[in-house]
Amino acid sequence: MAAKDRVWFITGASSGFGKALAEAVLSRGERVVLAARRVDRLIDIAQPYGDRALALPLDVTDGEQRARAVDASVRHFGRIDVLANIAGRGSVGAVEEFAPEQLRDQLEVNFFAAAELTRLILPLMRKQRSGHILNLTSVGGVVSLGGFGAYCAGKFALEGWSDALRDEVAPFGIRVTIVEPGNFRTEFAGGVNLRPENRLEAYRQVIGPVEDFLYGQSGRQAGDPDKAAALMIEAVDSPNPPGRLMMGKDAFDLYDRLIAARQKEYDEWRSRGEATAFDGAKALPIHFQRGQAEQHP
Repeated sequence: MAAKDRVWFITGASSGFGKALAEAVLSRGERVVLAARRVDRLIDIAQPYGDRALALPLDVTDGEQRARAVDASVRHFGRIDVLANIAGRGSVGAVEEFAPEQLRDQLEVNFFAAAELTRLILPLMRKQRSGHILNLTSVGGVVSLGGFGAYCAGKFALEGWSDALRDEVAPFGIRVTIVEPGNFRTEFAGGVNLRPENRLEAYRQVIGPVEDFLYGQSGRQAGDPDKAAALMIEAVDSPNPPGRLMMGKDAFDLYDRLIAARQKEYDEWRSRGEATAFDGAKALPIHFQRGQAEQHP
């Protein structure tokens, strides 16, 4: 399919990565469903592009709104080729400081919303026998640090779910890419960032520097959302797209340091961990086969 004939469905399209991606895709001549809660912003983005852009109000945590948005998209365009689950919310605070409902809210927006929207669109992509799903997580979807427990919980969940999804849908010609940015100049560290309900002085020594780092750099982060959007489009255009697309030198540096420390710990305890089988039992390898995309002539 020619790029100009593709239809993208982009959540969180009113700001940050979602806005940058929507504008980049529209500028290429492709068709886009722009979905977000702040529909007035979407209309401003969509207006110059006529029927190629469809602005829809969407609270991604609302199941009825998700279903209406998908129905409206199919009525307008007839298909959905790329689903970009961009909407999400950041948070900083010790795990003990967040109220139970705050933790559940974080998982709802950062995991369940993307999972359920994907499940709504998968039947369309299976029928088309093609499609691409971009799930925006974070470097915080593969490594976690104190202060980001609530946020990383949802992103870790989305990563594990996306890995399984990639294997399951590959035979239908559907591809899945997890996008893992570091610090980019978006609203992540702004007013929408979730603050814990119960600030505890006991954690200030640990959490205070994290808050100072995150909020102190708001608006000055090195990452450029427009360049991130261009790289996401490059991945979708690729005949061999990455399963994971990490972005930002800071993300790669953090990942390298924490994974090296994790591997060192595994190595130190490996022999004892391997010795936990019943005496004389033979350990069978865990069955694993990474899904292969269907080959089209």
